[in-house]
Amino acid sequence: MTQLTDEERATYEWQMWTPGFGEAGQEKLKASSALISRCGGLGSPVAYSLAAAGIGRLVIAHGGSVKHSDLNRQILMTYDWLGKPRAESAPRRLKELNPRLDVEGLPENVSDENVAELVSKVDIVFDCAPLFVERFAMNRECVRQGKPMIEAAMYGMEGQVTTILPGRTPCLACLYPEDPATWKREFPVFGAVSALAGAIAAAEGIKILAGFGETLAGTLLYYDTANMTFQRIPIARRPDCPVCGHL
Repeated sequence: MTQLTDEERATYEWQMWTPGFGEAGQEKLKASSALISRCGGLGSPVAYSLAAAGIGRLVIAHGGSVKHSDLNRQILMTYDWLGKPRAESAPRRLKELNPRLDVEGLPENVSDENVAELVSKVDIVFDCAPLFVERFAMNRECVRQGKPMIEAAMYGMEGQVTTILPGRTPCLACLYPEDPATWKREFPVFGAVSALAGAIAAAEGIKILAGFGETLAGTLLYYDTANMTFQRIPIARRPDCPVCGHL
C-alpha cells in the first residue's frame, strides 16, 4: 500500500475523519487512477473533486480548444486560455490545486480506436461525454476489462448518475439499447446543475476506490433542480443485452 507523507496527512486530515475511510482509505485513493472522458461541465468538477481528495493519477481525454461558451460551466478552463487546448488547461489547473497529482491530458476524445488503451491504464472510468458514441465505446470496454464506470449525464435543470459494475449491475447498453434519436450535441446547461452531477459521480468513485460506503450500483439517481427533487430509481440488467448479457 502507498503510504502517506506528513504533508498529505495534513492536507487530507479532515476527510480521513470520515467513518469507514480513515488513513487506509486515503492510501487506497492515493494508489488509484481514473480516466475522465471530457473535462467539460461534468468532467471538470469530477476531476477537481478527485484531485482535491488526493487520487494518485488522472487521465483526461478531451480534444479541441477553449471557447467562450465553455466558461459558464467548465471550471478547469479560464478566460486567459481561450483558443488554447482544453487538454493542457485541465492539468495546469489541477496541478495548481494538487501539485502531487500525476495527471495526463490527451488532446483527443475517446473513440473506438483509443478506448482499449485508455481504459487499460486506469482503475475506474468516469463517463462525462456528451455523445453516445463515446459513452457506448467506454461502456463496452469497461465491461470487457471488468472495470467500474461511473455514468453521469445532465440536460437543462436535470441530471442523473449511476454506477456500473460489470457483471453485477446494468451496463449503459441495458439502459440505452441504441443511440437516442432525439439527443443533440448542443443542449441547455447551467454550470451548477452539471457540477452537481459531477460531485455525485466523484463521491461514487471515491467510495469504490477506497472501499467504503454504499454506491448507486443497480440504482439511477435522478434529480431535477427546477423543483429540487431527487429520485432513486431501481434499474435491472437485460438478459439479452449484447454488451453484458453474457456475463
